[in-house]
Amino acid sequence: MLSMGRLLAIDYGSKRCGIAVTDEMQIIASGLTTVDTKNGITFLKTYCKDESVDLFLIGLPKQMNNQPSESEPLILKFIKILNKEIPHIPVIRVDERFTSKMAFQTMIDSGLKKKQRQNKALVDEISATLILQSYLHNK
Repeated sequence: MLSMGRLLAIDYGSKRCGIAVTDEMQIIASGLTTVDTKNGITFLKTYCKDESVDLFLIGLPKQMNNQPSESEPLILKFIKILNKEIPHIPVIRVDERFTSKMAFQTMIDSGLKKKQRQNKALVDEISATLILQSYLHNK
């Protein structure tokens, strides 16, 4: 059987990055963690040493008029460093326009209390999971 690596999705934020991964079969997406953005690359390097990762998926935030969001220059800078530090893993961008809204709805639907829904780190992790799921769904 062909051995596959995980797919890893990053919901980039200026303060925090939500991170989600698939299983080795690339079927199930689950939230992994949230890391401070300044520690993001270090975290990913360590993770990729311990786990086989085939692909990084990074949200592509757009405004409703299809223009790039104001965080795009920061994301591009992050990707440039990521490509330099972990050059063997390709990066694919995934439209993430509705993920934060969907993450919030997912939290409500799954019965999370208001206090938990205000946990921004959890929202980021769920957003990363949704980026991953939308990629898997469209693959």
